[in-house]
Amino acid sequence: MSEVKHTPHSLMEEAEQIDVDALMAEYDRESNTRHYTGVPRNIIRCILVAFSVYIFYMNLLSVWPEQIRRASFVGFIVFMAFALYPAKKKSAKRENFVPWYDIVLGLVGSACFAYFIINFESIATKATRITQVDVIIGVVGLLITAEVCRRVVGIPILVVAGAFIGYGFYAGYSLKRIVYTLFYTLDGIIGTPIGVCSTFIVLFIILGSFLEKTNIGTFFIDIANSVAGWATGGPAKVAVISSALEGMYSGSSVANTVGSGSVTIPVMKKAGYDKDFAAAVEAAASTGGQIMPPIMGAAAFLMAEMTETSYATIALAGIFPAILYFSGIFLMVHFEAKKTGLKGLPKEHIPNFFKLFFKKGYLFLPIVVLITTMSIGYTASRAACLAILTSIVVSMFREDTRLTPETFVEALENGAKNTIGVAAACSIAGIIVGVVSLTGIGLKLADGLLALSGGINIIALFLTMIACIILGMGVPTTANYVIMATITAPIILKLMPETPLLAAHFFVFYFGVVADITPPVALAAYAGAAISGGNPIRTGVIATKLAITAFIIPYMFVLNPAMLLVNATLPQIIQFTITSTLGMFAIAGGLEGFMKTKLPMWQRIVAVFGGLMLIEPKLITDIIGIVIIAFIIFIQFGMKTKDKSVEPC
Repeated sequence: MSEVKHTPHSLMEEAEQIDVDALMAEYDRESNTRHYTGVPRNIIRCILVAFSVYIFYMNLLSVWPEQIRRASFVGFIVFMAFALYPAKKKSAKRENFVPWYDIVLGLVGSACFAYFIINFESIATKATRITQVDVIIGVVGLLITAEVCRRVVGIPILVVAGAFIGYGFYAGYSLKRIVYTLFYTLDGIIGTPIGVCSTFIVLFIILGSFLEKTNIGTFFIDIANSVAGWATGGPAKVAVISSALEGMYSGSSVANTVGSGSVTIPVMKKAGYDKDFAAAVEAAASTGGQIMPPIMGAAAFLMAEMTETSYATIALAGIFPAILYFSGIFLMVHFEAKKTGLKGLPKEHIPNFFKLFFKKGYLFLPIVVLITTMSIGYTASRAACLAILTSIVVSMFREDTRLTPETFVEALENGAKNTIGVAAACSIAGIIVGVVSLTGIGLKLADGLLALSGGINIIALFLTMIACIILGMGVPTTANYVIMATITAPIILKLMPETPLLAAHFFVFYFGVVADITPPVALAAYAGAAISGGNPIRTGVIATKLAITAFIIPYMFVLNPAMLLVNATLPQIIQFTITSTLGMFAIAGGLEGFMKTKLPMWQRIVAVFGGLMLIEPKLITDIIGIVIIAFIIFIQFGMKTKDKSVEPC
């Protein structure tokens, strides 16, 4: 039996040993920015703060036409991107250095969008009869925006966009028609993704920055420690709970992994967890932050727009699947701890939950305000603004959470900086959507996938899953969702017409999210391994196993839409709650090879099979699954074990 090793009195003491900024710059392209000091630092700060102020004005006061709103937003993003992101990663280390060509590119790129803003009425009148000058400016604007995306997001999404544009030419469309569609209409760069980003996403990113400045992340870790730190495998369970809580306002799996992992991973290692397993727990839990209501990353806002469903409905639909996801990881962590004999933390290191909650529970108020205001009918943008205002007010209650003028400005600055990556991805995703709309290639791809699947539902769903995961390995979740919602979600709806629209979109959304922990790319796993000193690939494999629920739940969306509370009755809710929980218990035990004692291979296989039988919402499969799981539980818990070396649960 392993003994718990020395653990610091405060979990946050461990964070001081991790260079969080360096890790973020290494594994999160959006964090690899130029380093400014002195006067240049103040100039950049003023630009970023001005952008945040402009966002509030544009969303709360302005009555600009949509073309002006979106084009001015992207023009601002382009200028900030060239000021902050170097052409090469290593160049970011040079202090106060911006090459002349980046200044030129930033100004020219912004000027292209300014040209459209000034002339958008005449361009709209000319339509596809735009002049040669219009075409040249449009081409330059497209290329410069693509360069922004390369620097901030990466090359994979550009390869996808380039392939779609190439198909546009192959389909017989002229350069003038393609440029007009992609640069001068609401079907391209300034299409729906950018519209949602400039209206909703950016405000929630700024909200996340303000919440971060109130030290809510530290509070969440302490709360998780008070709830589960004492339990079997406590440090890992703390990581799961704290990451779930941080997911309510953080939309980045890598940022979540580094932020909370810098604290939780060292503590897990000290408690006796294998370094790869410790990193995998944090990566899997942090990735789940993107599916955790109410914010659910940026893709949820896009889903609301693309499905014409209220954001409150989507957030409500995501609650049970998110709980099931984190419950699955929690169970696997528990079984791993029992299997390896790991105990919880000593009581003297566990904070009192009630004292902690009464002391800092007010930090939850911005999230409560956010949920309440959206539930009673406020728009997402107005709800986000009220939540930001609430975060400022509640921060004043204690000195250690209080926003000073300096931290207030930093929150606005970080909010603007964190918007650049999402906006860059959304702009290129808009290009892909524009080509699909122009050429109708989406229907052809749907027909191809239907033919490949032979019309068999489960095979079509499996092929859709593979497409989402492969594309998501190099594409941010927001852009991945837009692409897959445009191309593959219609396939599900065409093959299975009875499937609710929301279920099809949640299916592709979930598989885009898990790409962050699926090898070989698995950025969240790489970040976690960098903290733990483990092997990134092995970490990714373990994280994928821990997050197996995310590979099963999407099928349940399609086969049992009641899980999303779509036209669900109370008996249905009770049924899928019981069956899915039982199924996850069996699958977790089977994959870990442990429940009360070690499971021989035949029991592992039978347990996993029984759990999978509960995916199909039919009485016969539910009965078979429950009987199988009951049989395994009886063997494990109802009979005396011969393995005396293992303590009972």
